[in-house]
Amino acid sequence: MKKILIDTDVILDFFFDRKPFSDNSTIILSHCEKGLLDGFITPVIISNTYYLLRRTAKHEKVIEKLKQLLTITHVLQMDRLVIESALNSEFKDFEDALQNFAAINHGEIEVIVTRNIKDYKKSEIGVLTPESFVKLINA
Repeated sequence: MKKILIDTDVILDFFFDRKPFSDNSTIILSHCEKGLLDGFITPVIISNTYYLLRRTAKHEKVIEKLKQLLTITHVLQMDRLVIESALNSEFKDFEDALQNFAAINHGEIEVIVTRNIKDYKKSEIGVLTPESFVKLINA
């Protein structure tokens, strides 16, 4: 079973139903729900998603959506090693560096799924767009 890090933009595409991107996000999260994929997120993704969803919905509604997300995904740990690795990296985006090194620290993440490929060009892990990843799993 593939173990993937699902980046914030993919989660937000799903929650905000941002077309055409939400179609692939829905497929990915559906595969996680069915147990066909092991989808991972980070505490940063939860925090960012809460912040952005909170702009359009009440706290209770957002919390319920995040709880649902946690029933189908796993959360990577972020510790001092992850933070120091991100701080000392050549990543231009600190948030993406944190997520990248949380995935590396886990040791089993096979691919990062994101629409922001350019932000992960320094990653040691494979990076695919949701569209490319869905084509791969459907092949």
